[in-house]
Amino acid sequence: MKKKDIPVVHKILMDDFNSNPAPVIDLMAAQGSNAFEILVATILSARTKDETTSFVIKEKLFPVVKSPHDFDRLSTEEIEKLIFPVGFFRQKAKALKQLPRVLDERFGGKIPETIDELCELPGVGRKTANLVVAVAFKKPAICVDVHVHRINNRLGLVSTVSPQETELALRNLLPKKYWRSWNACFVSFGQRRCRPINPHCEACPIRKYCDYGNAKKTSISRGEV
Repeated sequence: MKKKDIPVVHKILMDDFNSNPAPVIDLMAAQGSNAFEILVATILSARTKDETTSFVIKEKLFPVVKSPHDFDRLSTEEIEKLIFPVGFFRQKAKALKQLPRVLDERFGGKIPETIDELCELPGVGRKTANLVVAVAFKKPAICVDVHVHRINNRLGLVSTVSPQETELALRNLLPKKYWRSWNACFVSFGQRRCRPINPHCEACPIRKYCDYGNAKKTSISRGEV
């Protein structure tokens, strides 16, 4: 994939994204969730299916927790029960228990709006911080998870070994108007089509722009696979 192909690939993938159910974090933003709710949901969503995250926040956690200080009155064990069965629920419960103290001590009780400041919060890495900045505060940020990292390397747009390297490379390649939506483009696409194993290249709408897809097509035509 060439840099000049970014606009057309973005449009194709956004059309694909809009024709499928929205990820839970994007749906929350569309429904008017606040920065605290989006931060907590994003922390919980790591290594967790969207349907599980949605169930936990709607049916268990947010009926009880309305603000950071609600975590103060809950024990870590109570938080664990409220967020089960999200992935790594014990580690996430410890992070959420610490959250109000860190917010009070460093940020006056408010959710910070920059990536570096968000990364100071327990349970928050660059992927989570970028997503919160992009979705909750609607500022330019590129959230790079395993799907974004994998597919952009397959396309040939970047050649990197880690999601953080991919984020930095994309910051230099992408016009800022695409930053916020780049994650949405690729996450559901990576879950449904461009999977880690046996990607559905034959029905891929961006195959003509993809280094991996074109190489696979050439190999098939030569009888090599």
